[in-house]
Amino acid sequence: MRSPKLLPHKHLVLLSGGTCNAFPGPEQGAQSRRLCSPLRNRFAPVDPTSLISMQSIAIALAIAPLVIGVYAYLIYPAILWLLTRGEGAPIASPPSSWPSVTITVPVYNSAAVIRRTLSRLLEVDYPRELLQILVLSDASTDDTDEIVRSFAPRGVTLWRAPERKGKTAAENAAVTLARGDIIVNVDATISVPRESLKRLVSAFSDPSVGVASGRDISVADDNAAAGGEAKYTGYEMWLRDLETRAGSIVGASGCFFAVRKQVHAKPLPPELSWDFASSLVARTLGFRSVSVADAVCVVPRTTEMRTELRRKSRTMARGLSTLFRFRSLMNPFQYGRFSVMLISHKLLRWLPYLLAPFALGALTFLSVSNVMAAGALVVALAALLAGLIEIRRPAVSRWKPVVLAGFALAALTAGFLAWWDALRGVRMATWNPTPRPNPSEA
Repeated sequence: MRSPKLLPHKHLVLLSGGTCNAFPGPEQGAQSRRLCSPLRNRFAPVDPTSLISMQSIAIALAIAPLVIGVYAYLIYPAILWLLTRGEGAPIASPPSSWPSVTITVPVYNSAAVIRRTLSRLLEVDYPRELLQILVLSDASTDDTDEIVRSFAPRGVTLWRAPERKGKTAAENAAVTLARGDIIVNVDATISVPRESLKRLVSAFSDPSVGVASGRDISVADDNAAAGGEAKYTGYEMWLRDLETRAGSIVGASGCFFAVRKQVHAKPLPPELSWDFASSLVARTLGFRSVSVADAVCVVPRTTEMRTELRRKSRTMARGLSTLFRFRSLMNPFQYGRFSVMLISHKLLRWLPYLLAPFALGALTFLSVSNVMAAGALVVALAALLAGLIEIRRPAVSRWKPVVLAGFALAALTAGFLAWWDALRGVRMATWNPTPRPNPSEA
């Protein structure tokens, strides 16, 4: 009887169940198994544990921005409120003798507002012999410098940078020119009520205070503090009040804040922000920073969403760079409660902007096999589309959900771009002041 003839390799047959067979023979059988192993791997069932692991990671990414945001904006303030609910608001008593004060006003091409700003500052209630007003021009190219020089007979001093180097570089230079023991920074576009300066400076009656921050009041052209920006500003001021009661704020208002001169003694790199860094430097020197609730300043709201987008992106990028520079302050074993507050108020507020695109990708992955995820993805994409329409053509709809979607998209975009710039090490030294309408008399 003749033995069966072996089939050539190309005639190997893949049978049901994923088994590859040839005719018998030990060598041929081994060879068949080697040839068919790739086919077995290709058609082998997927390990369920790997799918579960991928889904778990996707779920974590999808909900991370929401969870972190809820903590930063709701749980963290609630914890502060619980810790400080038995404590009254700190009240600073006027000092027995007022310290000398230098008001610095950084400007760049601010001809449209600087005359009004200086006129209001000259009316503040403070001993004239103890007050110096110093305008820091970052090599302005319009009529700003000429307008400031016209105030020289009234005691206003102009310092002009030889070349444009940015706001922080100008504030660094102010330290050597300042005659006051307290340096008060005032934004050129805001209005300081007559009584606010003394209220702000009174905080330094406490020797432990190194930085005092004013209270921003966001107003529209009609002086009505309403709308989303005003509500957010009010929330931020309330949170700073809680942090003050808990020990220290972790960042001052860039519009109106004061520092002991020694806090600004060491120059800051020009790409960082003194309004944020002041509280951090003060902490390293053993001082705390406070928010003064009755030292108000009037901040006109911007009318252009794109302008606000650029401002938020620039502010956050410089804030991230400042936080990275002082990252040692986020060590709770060394700085205790201040470190936890810094992480909660700053880092965890900014982190969702970085995670948002990854969360959208994770939601897309989950939507393939999950109806709830698919529904959430549809809602998210609809919100993105509505926000895009609001940003591109704001006059199309005045429906509040659409306006809110536009604001949210602008904030998310600004935040992600800020992270992108900060992680790439982009230096944002120079700045273009945010155009604001003139505030009404406060």
